[in-house]
Amino acid sequence: MKLFTLGPVEMFPYTLEEAAKPIPYFRTPEFSQIVLENEQMLKEFANLEDEGRAVFLTCSGTGAMEATIINCLTKQDKVLIIDGGSFGHRFVQLAELHHIPAEVIKLDREEALTEEHLKKYEGCGLTALLVNIDETSTCQLYPIDMLSAFCRRNGMLFIVDAISAFLVDDIDMTRDGIDALIVSSQKAFALAPGLSVVLLSSRMIKDRVEKIESGCMYLDFKDHLKNGERGQTPFTPAVSVVYQMHQRLMKIKEIGLDAEMKRAADVAADFRKRAQEELPVRLPEYPISNACTPLIFDNGKAYETYQTLKEEFGLFVTPNGGDLATKIVRVGHMGNHTIEDNIELVARLKEVLSR
Repeated sequence: MKLFTLGPVEMFPYTLEEAAKPIPYFRTPEFSQIVLENEQMLKEFANLEDEGRAVFLTCSGTGAMEATIINCLTKQDKVLIIDGGSFGHRFVQLAELHHIPAEVIKLDREEALTEEHLKKYEGCGLTALLVNIDETSTCQLYPIDMLSAFCRRNGMLFIVDAISAFLVDDIDMTRDGIDALIVSSQKAFALAPGLSVVLLSSRMIKDRVEKIESGCMYLDFKDHLKNGERGQTPFTPAVSVVYQMHQRLMKIKEIGLDAEMKRAADVAADFRKRAQEELPVRLPEYPISNACTPLIFDNGKAYETYQTLKEEFGLFVTPNGGDLATKIVRVGHMGNHTIEDNIELVARLKEVLSR
């Protein structure tokens, strides 16, 4: 089995070895030190100011999205949400569920986000922008510099889901003025699912988190931040994944974040070149994240291709749901992937599509 999926992704051998170890007791100084080091390395890789903090949550990325909304926004806010696919739409659903007034920029399937979409919302008293910076259902990478400038001009908080963009695309919390950055273990970290992290700017902590009553015990940021001062979480964390994250972050620190991102970018570029030259599919014209490549099947055979790759060759790409099920499969480049893996996948795709 080989995963070209978008989470979980193909893990590295050293992470699998770490995951196989017995899970230790965690209310110890040793575990606290691991958590504190994880926080420091995450802040370094995200270029978060010294006063910023990380909140470690035992949940999926969606749990972290919801936690960010209930801890950082109120019914008195009016937010702008980029809805370009199922994950952007999830922010819309969460805002509706928690009664956060929202304006929505709805993008068609192959429509790129541009300045033109933002113009009508200039000077409208909006308080925050929520975006999945890589809309994972389509792999569109939104221009973070454009969105950051828009937030600064309009005095808005900038909330970024970078669950599939962090460690493969250029993310800089200080440069981009990001107030909350959401990441999760099963994407480019290439770890087991179950651990998400929200990195918070000092502005978000002082102006929002410390003043807002979340209405939730398990996901309350104030409680997590207080416990985090001593390297702990309020409740039982995903202990094994915390250790996996520590090992993975240490590996990235050893080779350098730029080198880690370049590896993913090189694998992504190589796959796209091969796909365009050898396969009867097409790629969209909008910017694409290094995390994944969307292959568009104008013949409507996308889901059939996914099934055949899985059943005959043990190769897993990521299917789409709903009206995109027959149109798009997504190939992930996060985790343990090489050029040789690309060669094998393209060869198998070519074989399946030639039938």
